[in-house]
This record gives sequence, C-alpha cells and structure tokens, in this order.
Amino acid sequence: MGIWIAHVLNDITPLVLTFNEAPNIGRTLEKLAWAKDIVVVDSFSTDETLRLVKTHPQARVVQRQFDSFAGQCNFGLQEVRTEWVLSLDADYILGDGLKDELARLRPTDDVAGYRAKFRYCIHGRPLRDSLYPPRTVLYRRNRGCYHDEGHGHRVRVEGTVLTLAEVIFHDDRKPLDRWFSEQLRYADREAQHLLNTPVGQLSRPDQLRRRIIFAPACVFVFTLLGRGLILDGLPGWYYVFQRTVAELILSLKLIERKLKGNE
Repeated sequence: MGIWIAHVLNDITPLVLTFNEAPNIGRTLEKLAWAKDIVVVDSFSTDETLRLVKTHPQARVVQRQFDSFAGQCNFGLQEVRTEWVLSLDADYILGDGLKDELARLRPTDDVAGYRAKFRYCIHGRPLRDSLYPPRTVLYRRNRGCYHDEGHGHRVRVEGTVLTLAEVIFHDDRKPLDRWFSEQLRYADREAQHLLNTPVGQLSRPDQLRRRIIFAPACVFVFTLLGRGLILDGLPGWYYVFQRTVAELILSLKLIERKLKGNE
C-alpha cells in the first residue's frame, strides 16, 4: 500500500500549457506557490506570458512548437521529475481548499489518479453551473498518456481514478476576439472528429451535434433553463451566448464539410 508522508506536496509537479496567456497565467501560478517545481510548456508566446512566469522562481519553462494539445502534454510529462503530475490549463485556478485536500490524500497502489470538478467563471464571477465536465487532473506520471479527441485532449490513466471533493475554477479572461478565433480552429477539428468517428462510438451529446440542426437550440435552452444560468444575470447570459455561438460555429463547419464532400 502506497502511503504519502507529510511532504506529499513535494511529490506533485504542476504541468501547465501556455500560449499568450498573460491575462491568466499569473493568477494560476499564484495558487501553486506550494509547489517546488512547476513545468510550463510554452508554445513560443509573444505576449507577456514568459515575463509573468519568470516572477515565480519555481516555474520552469520548456518551449515546443505546438502541433496538438496531446503532443504538448506528453512532451511536458518527460520533464516531470516527481511521481505525481497536476495537469492544468493556464486558466485553471485552484480552489482555496484544494491544496489541503492534496496534502491529505493517501492513495493505495491501485489508485492512479484523481478527477476534479470545475466551477466556471465569467470575468472572475463563478456561475452556479456549466457544461464543463470533470477532468482527470492529478495522476501518477508513469500511468498517464494523452490522446487528442476532437479539438481537445484527454489523459488515459491506467488504474483507478477517484474524485476530489474540492473544485478548480475555470476563469479565462482573454478578450472575446481571441475566443472567436479559437472557436473557429476548435470547430474545424471537432467537425473532422465527429464526421470521421462511427456514430456508435460517439457520446450522446456528440451524436446530437453530428445531426447539426438541433444542437445550438438545445444548448441555449439547456444552459439557460436546465442549468439555471438565467439566475446568474449578465455572466450567465454571457456563458449561454458563448456556448450557443460555439455550437452554431460547429454546425456551420459540419455543413461546410458536408457540402464540400458533395462537390
């Protein structure tokens, strides 16, 4: 049975991906002050990201030209020197109680990782709910490997994955025009994934997206009323509109690919 001793946090290395994350990276690293070593995999940022990272002496930057999220993460894993990895996006902010929860963990040998639930924020204001799913963020380095999935990426962990009680805040404060440009790229990859994957292997939400017509309207109604975001005021409407527009862009990309396929 593997038992962590009091210096458990020294056995965890945060792994963070960055590309022009100046609006976010400072807040993320501030919540990682307990870490002895932080690996930042940077895709040659051109803004103030690297200057901000250098203000945190335990943060170590390695640079790699971006090809995919999974490629960046797997590259970063090679730089990790501890048994455990805390894999984070640059807009993930650890909740105040998460550090203490990590220090209290006593995983047995069959436990390979932990997933976390997220609290989505709009300009620092937490929403009551969102569509953002729990993700495996903490795992044993030698049992994890990343794979691309549509526009995103997922880590596959060999062994039992448990759920943490404390949450991570998703708080992306990059400007809206950056969000639009990213959605265009993400939607193109996601459309390719949806059309190239057999329907039976897709999740129910992805099967709905592949049908094109219904997904944007369903997302609007579900986020606004089903998730109760109508009660969150302007931040809630902002999120609802963002998710609806993202689904509309994906639907347009799916239609475009289908039309080109019939040319």
